[in-house]
Amino acid sequence: MNFKNVFRWHLPFLMLLGLLSFRAVAADNLLIIGDSLSAVYRLPVAESWPSLLNNKWKKEGNKPTIINASISGDTAEQGLARLSALLQQHHPRWVLIELGANDGLRGFPPQTISQTLTQIISQIKQADAQPLLMQIRLPPNYGRRYGDAFYAIYPALAKQENVPLVPFFMEQVAAKPEWMQDDGLHPALAAQPFIADWMAEKLAPLLSN
Repeated sequence: MNFKNVFRWHLPFLMLLGLLSFRAVAADNLLIIGDSLSAVYRLPVAESWPSLLNNKWKKEGNKPTIINASISGDTAEQGLARLSALLQQHHPRWVLIELGANDGLRGFPPQTISQTLTQIISQIKQADAQPLLMQIRLPPNYGRRYGDAFYAIYPALAKQENVPLVPFFMEQVAAKPEWMQDDGLHPALAAQPFIADWMAEKLAPLLSN
């Protein structure tokens, strides 16, 4: 028997099998790349909304495992710098992009923020993963003109890049002072279960497609 021929005949099948196995692993992962809103500033990680949501999904079964790679203080540029290694390490099927708030708080030009987020989306697509872009809104004290220009980045990018736009949970949380920390920017511990349920509801239809 010519084993070289046998190997050559079966090579396409083996490659396909390997690809399917890779995607089966990837199907279990939802990577979150964000800032303090997802890294949960000054709160226990175990009681953060990503951890609560991950626990909820584990109990339900047939749901992705959440990998929370968010870092407090990160700008979009810093998230981009970390992204390649995260994609190679975790092979996610989905990537939730929760970035841009720190760029806006520092007054970065909206065009610059948009360009960086576009690079993030492009890199995720190149890794054969599905980007999910979260809408971000700045506090009103940053001025209406800049705030509106910043807010408009996200729906424009979602349309341009054909990616889902996830609603901003802070618009619900900030309406309740008891759900906010003293700095007026970050959700308190009491808000984390609500955010977990909110995100579960918003992500469910996106992860089923």
